[in-house]
Amino acid sequence: MLSSTAASLFWLGRYVERAGNNARGLQVALRIASLTGTAAQRDNAWRALLIASGCEPEFDAKDVPLTQENVVRYLAADPENPSSIMSCIEAARRNGRAVRTALTVDMWEAVNETWSEARRCSDATFAPDNLPVFLDWMKSRTVLFNGAYADTMLRDEAWRFVRLGTMLERADNTARVLDVHHHALGDVEEGSAVAYVQWQAILRSVAALRAYHWVYHARLEPQRIAELLILRPELPRSMIACYARIEETLDGLATAHGGKRGECHRLAGEVHARLRFARIEEILEGGLHDFLTRKIDRNIDLGREIAAFYLHS
Repeated sequence: MLSSTAASLFWLGRYVERAGNNARGLQVALRIASLTGTAAQRDNAWRALLIASGCEPEFDAKDVPLTQENVVRYLAADPENPSSIMSCIEAARRNGRAVRTALTVDMWEAVNETWSEARRCSDATFAPDNLPVFLDWMKSRTVLFNGAYADTMLRDEAWRFVRLGTMLERADNTARVLDVHHHALGDVEEGSAVAYVQWQAILRSVAALRAYHWVYHARLEPQRIAELLILRPELPRSMIACYARIEETLDGLATAHGGKRGECHRLAGEVHARLRFARIEEILEGGLHDFLTRKIDRNIDLGREIAAFYLHS
């Protein structure tokens, strides 16, 4: 497979996943803003979303007020923001079109129809009354694409690169969501209304609220939230689940290339092994923020190593 084809498939998976993550994040921020009483708390919710999406520096550079309207516009529709939902849709379709013959019919239709429908969006789409409908639509389109490639692709190199992009983006998002809210898992008084809203927000951001109750059969507790999102392999969006799939996918690519391996294989195995043998008590004792910051940095390093080994000519 040409490195340019691999890169398009990899970024197709990343951009679709990023669009869905942003949609979920916007939904959660809207919920927090509607439930919290003070302007400072509402501003904190929008600031946290910008940080979690990695868009805070670029938003601040625009020198506009930190308001719901401005953040929603920037993360949902701003063409100058490469991580906005609309930009991700455009980039996903561009990458999909470049490798059209490597995609199944269902995958291409999922990407192309999403792009076609997104082109009909107007300013009214992102108005407060219409925004929830748009965000639900975006989440459903992400699920449709993920289901299409999971159910219709041959388990070959093309599938592995799409899966690799999806899982790397997902692992990064889970770590960032937890990190930006790490204070809510330690500094907020347990049992308070504000704490409960924030704990729910963390789980909703990764579609894990119902999973939490299914696994623990208990009220929300900070330690269990952190454990679920970091160390529980049965949760598809947990960090350990994502890295298990990343390592497995890279192993499959190595086998397909005659056993050739690089730094990306070593790094993925190292991160996965550290997660496998970690204990949540030790993570919290050592500092959740420091732990997550290291994992975010390692995720960035892994992305670079994957690009250097497979995606650059």
